[in-house]
Amino acid sequence: MSVETRRFMRLLVFFDLPVVTKAERRAYTVFRRFLLNDGYDMIQFSVYGRILNGNDAVEKHYKRLVDNLPPEGSVRCLSVTEKQFASMKLLVGLPLFQEKAIKVNQMLLF
Repeated sequence: MSVETRRFMRLLVFFDLPVVTKAERRAYTVFRRFLLNDGYDMIQFSVYGRILNGNDAVEKHYKRLVDNLPPEGSVRCLSVTEKQFASMKLLVGLPLFQEKAIKVNQMLLF
């Protein structure tokens, strides 16, 4: 597949998990570590995202998310194209280091 025909996508995960009891805090930590170990970057607190190559990869990582969901709380995911993600406007604050350092055309896929 050539670079021009690849369809880069972003999978965004939004979550709001309870952290009142010790068990809830542990479930939050386990879920957050899963996201980081699975290649997600933190965009904002409780908003994580990762770049994927096509809809097949989106489905694969969606299933991985479902398999690692915490028992309580609210978890949502959204897949958007890289072009849609790039059109996002930052209204307040500065871009994160990851946003400055890596552009999709700079990525190497093995």
